[in-house]
Amino acid sequence: MTGAEPSEGGGDLAEDLGRLVSAALAEPELRIEELRRVSGGASRETWSFDAVGPSIGRRSLILQRRRPGPTMAGPTMAAEDGLLAAAADAGVPVAPTVVDVAEATSQLGEARITERVAGEVLGPRIVRAERSISQRRHLARQIGGTLARVHSIDPATVVGLEPRDPIAAARDGLDAMGEARPAFELSLRWLRDHRPEPWTDAVVHGDFRIGNLLIDGDEITAVLDWELAHLGDPREDLGWLCVRAWRFGGPFEAGGVADLDDVLSGYAEAGERIVDPEAVRWWSVVGTLTWGLICAVQARRHLDGHVRSVELAAIGRRVCENEYDLLDLIGVPRPEPARWPSPASPEDPPAGTHGRPTALELLDAVRGHLSDEVRPTLSGAAAFGVRVAANALAVVERELRLGPGVESAQRRRLDELGFADEAALAAAVRAGEADGRPELLQAVRAAVVDRLRVANPSWLVPPDR
Repeated sequence: MTGAEPSEGGGDLAEDLGRLVSAALAEPELRIEELRRVSGGASRETWSFDAVGPSIGRRSLILQRRRPGPTMAGPTMAAEDGLLAAAADAGVPVAPTVVDVAEATSQLGEARITERVAGEVLGPRIVRAERSISQRRHLARQIGGTLARVHSIDPATVVGLEPRDPIAAARDGLDAMGEARPAFELSLRWLRDHRPEPWTDAVVHGDFRIGNLLIDGDEITAVLDWELAHLGDPREDLGWLCVRAWRFGGPFEAGGVADLDDVLSGYAEAGERIVDPEAVRWWSVVGTLTWGLICAVQARRHLDGHVRSVELAAIGRRVCENEYDLLDLIGVPRPEPARWPSPASPEDPPAGTHGRPTALELLDAVRGHLSDEVRPTLSGAAAFGVRVAANALAVVERELRLGPGVESAQRRRLDELGFADEAALAAAVRAGEADGRPELLQAVRAAVVDRLRVANPSWLVPPDR
């Protein structure tokens, strides 16, 4: 397959891959087959392909290259090459590199080619897989032990990793984007007041979670996506693993698949370090706040025109999921229903001058077509993109039904509390004016619930265990 996908230098992607891999594998008669875009991180493109030749047979490979536009701070891909080598030396399973960044950059931009390792990476499939109690506990210990080996990497052996205080990073990110988020402000104050004693800085993966672990049965075959690696408190990775978004609907605290106590047992066995679960939960607040900010950053990349992507656009509406989880984690009570009820769902608007089908009926028809007729004919990244588009249309449909009522309810709450807008409320929370004012906390939660009823009402119902 040669295809017509562009390479960084304007050439054909398959041709450029062929030249690079041919040189790396010393296979002059190499050809590229089965080149396809696969789902991957929002800041990088991920491609799957086969390299075929008379000497090497068929080798299954993966290309990752950085997408344009701003991203969360992290090491360069070239620095990652050294980190991956150090991780392998520490016993962390990683995909072997075939073409490193230095070799790939001239043809593909900042990119790397690795072996394709066996295993499942899709979070929902991993979480839904049938496992006995013993299998689940084995996987939990695998997760803990693997993470302990990540944290055993000697920071002196890797270059390009910077120390990062996630609290300061969250504050700076919030200010840089101009986001008015009272729930985030409450969380930042709570984190400041409840911070555990720090641990000595270690290599932190930064994105260690279900979805970035290749799992074959109950064994971890590779740790993927090191693009957010940095130096910091190693418990940060444990907290990130427990963020609700990375449970993919699963009922268990650690990645939806395991009990946290079993993960911590595996961590202690491999690393000889005992971790307090309460410290992990503090770091889960950090992780939930961080993921909320990442959602906002990714949406901004689309809105600012760096990358036109329905996936990046839709992810902006996931910020309220994190706001909701943060308020639960820091103990903000639910609002009194009699004080600030959520707006009722209105009836469908009349047809008006445009006739039938109405805008809502057209939305429903298009969404159904994408979900029921188009998506089943696709696979990989294309099927994922159609699912994202259908979900985005569902958000639009709910906003058209609920939007005016939600906006009116929020306006009434702010007026009653004496705030001009949500930015003023966020500023008051930052200044400490929420302390001792339960009605203000209830208003923050009520606004988040209203946003969530439009963006993803299923998030309001926790999964059954």
